[in-house]
Amino acid sequence: MHVAQINFLPVPAGRAHAEVLDQWHSLGDVADAVASSGTRVSVIQTAARQDLITRNGIDYHFVDVSGLDAATSRGRRFASLLVEIKVDVLHAHGLGFAEDAFAVSQCLPQLPIIMQDHADRPPRWWRRPRWRRWYAAMAGVAFTAPELARPFTRAGLFEPHARLFAIPESSTRFTMGSRAHARAQTGLHGDPCVLWVGHLNAGKDPLTVLDGVARAARQLPGLQLWCAFGSAPLLDEVQTRVARDPQLSGRVHLLGKVAHGQVETLMRAADLFVSGSHAESCGFVVLEALACGVTPVVTDIPSFRALIGGSRVGHLWPCGDATRLAEALVDAAASRPSPAHVRAHFDAALSFAAVGRQWADAYAQVQDDRQRRTS
Repeated sequence: MHVAQINFLPVPAGRAHAEVLDQWHSLGDVADAVASSGTRVSVIQTAARQDLITRNGIDYHFVDVSGLDAATSRGRRFASLLVEIKVDVLHAHGLGFAEDAFAVSQCLPQLPIIMQDHADRPPRWWRRPRWRRWYAAMAGVAFTAPELARPFTRAGLFEPHARLFAIPESSTRFTMGSRAHARAQTGLHGDPCVLWVGHLNAGKDPLTVLDGVARAARQLPGLQLWCAFGSAPLLDEVQTRVARDPQLSGRVHLLGKVAHGQVETLMRAADLFVSGSHAESCGFVVLEALACGVTPVVTDIPSFRALIGGSRVGHLWPCGDATRLAEALVDAAASRPSPAHVRAHFDAALSFAAVGRQWADAYAQVQDDRQRRTS
């Protein structure tokens, strides 16, 4: 089977194509995951000039659509390439690009198309009739968790024939390492040593996490919380909360922004990973924590439930509930699985090989569906 993955989001003006592949990790990561299953993969990327780059045995076709303002015109150009390279299934990134995917389907009505969610939202109600028509051409749609499809299905946006797949949005190349070496390298310590990686904003809810840590510290006097973050609109509130609470002062360490590679070392040093997110389409930092063998203590939201599953490698707590977070931290500190056990769950369900197998199965299903309908 030959699958093409297409990204309709254009390359930014002036950006070198090789640089795009280096910086847009998911573009190559999802392709690598599928290729690991033995499926032949090509990638099509919307661009302002034609180019072909081959990496890891995968062809990346940069397709020049400059001057093609209409989706129908772009669709014909993409369809021409898909016919040329003889594609069996098209995997389109982003539910927000339904019009472009529909345009391709009008040129190649026998080509099964699966769309993959990337934190997309349903259109406004007055736009939905048009979007229903576009989505009707899709053979399947993939979300990290089935519950994430509900806003779309409640709005009646998908046809009954469209298959819904639960497949992690991507995977990670992070690996386990020596905890002692990582702690010596980073200076992290604690019993337990708890790590936070995420923006300090309302959606990540750092203030509830601080409240939960303060309560848990009464039973876990050795607990230390280390916070790596990017944007920080709540930084002043976080600093004030830490300074005024003797349970947090000296226990919470604000590391600021760190390089992505350094996050791997931080995770290797940690015992527990904590998140207060209210919504995620996947949760890449949780994937990374699991890959490093760290026990997650994260909010009970659909994507995190899907990543942890029934594996018992982590703890879930209700969004905004500091008391339940404190209980989860105490429980996790008392009876957390070994790093090897956490990593085994990642390898079995969330690794590139595991994600690739899930995609290969999804492609086979929509191809079989199309063949049955046309026979």
